[in-house]
Amino acid sequence: MIFLKSQRELKRLKASCQLTARILREMGDMVRAGITSREINDYGGRRCHDEGVRPLFLNYPGSNGQPPFPGVICASPNDVVVHGVPNDVPLVDGDILSVDFGLKMDSYCGDTAFTFKVGEASESTQRLLDVCQEALRLGIEQAVAGNRVGDISYAVQTYVESHGYGIVRPLVGHGIGRNMHEDPQVPNYGELGKGDKLRKGMTIAIEPMITQGHHEVETLKDKWSVATKDGKLAAHFEHVVAILSDGPEIFTMPE
Repeated sequence: MIFLKSQRELKRLKASCQLTARILREMGDMVRAGITSREINDYGGRRCHDEGVRPLFLNYPGSNGQPPFPGVICASPNDVVVHGVPNDVPLVDGDILSVDFGLKMDSYCGDTAFTFKVGEASESTQRLLDVCQEALRLGIEQAVAGNRVGDISYAVQTYVESHGYGIVRPLVGHGIGRNMHEDPQVPNYGELGKGDKLRKGMTIAIEPMITQGHHEVETLKDKWSVATKDGKLAAHFEHVVAILSDGPEIFTMPE
């Protein structure tokens, strides 16, 4: 079921998303050579405690034999696409780290992700990040009342694949509100004019997940981290977007 939000609900959701984005930006400022993803994770946990909000990912129930997720953030380095488990391995110059973070405030969820550079990125790495961010922007452009989910998916897919990158298939964007995962699903691949119709009051998380090589992925031994099968780099960016009468508004853009 797709939930259309009232103005009051949109205001509460936006406030949650804005705090989520601010804390993610603070964690991004910590990303440097020598720091561990566990240190970044622990900072996120302290910030949630200080703000009196609940981290969404911590103890998120697993499926198919997965244990509950052990982190406040998903910390996914290099070839890990998403759902990386925070650990004590220091980052080094040239790494990239995708940080996905969510929280619940006043009964509404925020969820956002960004792939950070550790030091200077190579030209090929920077190109991957730039394409992923631009694909997100183009997807958001299509989040207009009257369009369909497939219009977002098609915009992301065609841009990414035109630059020679892969689109991860098993993992998709989603509706968001009182629950982190609501209808509709928002794939990063699809056809124009297909899928659920977009309506005023819908709120969705659009999140391209792209790879330098083949799009095939596998789950690692920790039962959570999803990595590229060929070991090549992956990037992940995510915004929560509200579909309004005058176009899309990015809720996870700090003011």
